[in-house]
Amino acid sequence: MSMKWWTGSLFKRSMVVSMSVSLLLASGCSLLPPEKEEEVLPEIAPPQISKKPEYEVTTATLETKVQVIGKLISLEEETLFFTLDGKHLKELYVKAGDTVEAGQVIGELDVDDLVKALRLEKLSFKKEEIAMKETLRQRDEMDPIEFEEKSIAFEEQRQKLVDMEEEIAKATLKAPFGGTIVTLNVQKGDSIKAYAPIAIVADTSQITPAAKLTKTELERVSAGMEVAASINSVGEFKGIVKQLPSKADEQNNGGGQPGEPKPERPEDFLIVEIKDLPKNLNRGTPLSLNIITKRTENAIVIPPSTLRSIGSRTYVQVIDEEGKREVDVEVGQQTATQVEILKGLTPGQKVVGR
Repeated sequence: MSMKWWTGSLFKRSMVVSMSVSLLLASGCSLLPPEKEEEVLPEIAPPQISKKPEYEVTTATLETKVQVIGKLISLEEETLFFTLDGKHLKELYVKAGDTVEAGQVIGELDVDDLVKALRLEKLSFKKEEIAMKETLRQRDEMDPIEFEEKSIAFEEQRQKLVDMEEEIAKATLKAPFGGTIVTLNVQKGDSIKAYAPIAIVADTSQITPAAKLTKTELERVSAGMEVAASINSVGEFKGIVKQLPSKADEQNNGGGQPGEPKPERPEDFLIVEIKDLPKNLNRGTPLSLNIITKRTENAIVIPPSTLRSIGSRTYVQVIDEEGKREVDVEVGQQTATQVEILKGLTPGQKVVGR
């Protein structure tokens, strides 16, 4: 019996010890601070070296152009003006858009004072005519010098009348040819300044594209060159340079005082001839002109970004199955987007850009 008690007692003691140790470990773990989770660092990819662009050597039609802005003008047009100064416009017989015939009166100045002065001079001249008739009767009895002096005085009076009539005639402005009043700058009653533009008459059946060029642009252009014209709200047209502007721009050309803007003339413009130009176009319509100064068919071309230079050396980097290599090239025509290669490359090769 004692043996059975001892065995049972030993079992109970073992269970107590086990439970005590478990409780002690559990309580010990709860007293320690929680461990931090390990931080996951993002994966850092090594930087990629950017690959330079590659371009194929191709062929193209290469064109060098002079690009200018112009307008439609008439090949026959003229700026009209009075040569009398300080007079008022007494009558105006036209308005903008009117069709006029050659010799038709456009307007008249108020020259009543000149007309009255002419009337008085004519009356005075009649007395001179009577006196001259008497002088002619007495010519044989007169001293030759005296007769000559009276003859000269009489002619001076006659010429004065002619001059006054011509001055009065300047008060009437007439159309130099048949056409349309495309511009009118005055109205009845205005004070008129000599040589100030009054109106522009133009033959609207002779409308053509035109443009003014700078000296540098003119040096690159010659008659007969091809032109691509783009006319606003009308369309695209092909033509040729028909006429270059006159070089006599510094002359006054009979219109305007020194320092004042000169009236425009067709001779001041580069004229373009277009055979299929539509009818009834409006003078003054803006347009753009591309004058082709040079064209090369089937030119070997590369982008400008592939061209390299060191000193006087010009070269490209060619890439093929063997890798990259430098090739010296000879350059021809150049545009904003293409460079012609005269020597060094053939179509189909690949070159490296920058």
